[in-house]
Amino acid sequence: MRPVAPEKEGPRVNEDIRIREVQLIDQDGQNLGVIATREAIVMAQDAGLDLVEIAPNSVPPVCKILDYGRFKYQNQKKANEARKKQHVVEIKEIKLRPGIDTHDYDVKMKAIHRFFDEGDKVKVTLRFRGREMAHQELGYKLLNKVKEELATIAKVESEPSLEGRQMTMVLAPR
Repeated sequence: MRPVAPEKEGPRVNEDIRIREVQLIDQDGQNLGVIATREAIVMAQDAGLDLVEIAPNSVPPVCKILDYGRFKYQNQKKANEARKKQHVVEIKEIKLRPGIDTHDYDVKMKAIHRFFDEGDKVKVTLRFRGREMAHQELGYKLLNKVKEELATIAKVESEPSLEGRQMTMVLAPR
């Protein structure tokens, strides 16, 4: 039993290409047609470059003569750029109480606006304590007020629902 060599990441290069024939593209981008792999490797070495498998799933596989180190560097740069541009949507939580004061409410609304500007979703949680559970309609009124105020900049992802002593609603930016 011979141990199997672990497959390395990325495209196969030079001697790792174990197919009899390949579709060859030279360093200038010219398609040279189907050529024997050994001959293609020799052509790449004569040019001081590498034979890199670009499309392994096509028949025959497409290989290109290029500088593999530079190719890896360019791909890494593209991946880093893509990673920089992506934004992970987070769910921010705002906690309210049924008897919230107007100024406190305004502060919470300002925070919600800031979260939407950053592109995040907002989970509005309304917490009931003690006898407040007897007045759940106050909670529904408050969450509906929030929903109506934010109707222009947000859409409701999940309507207000009661879970135990908490009422929750999820809003997403438009």
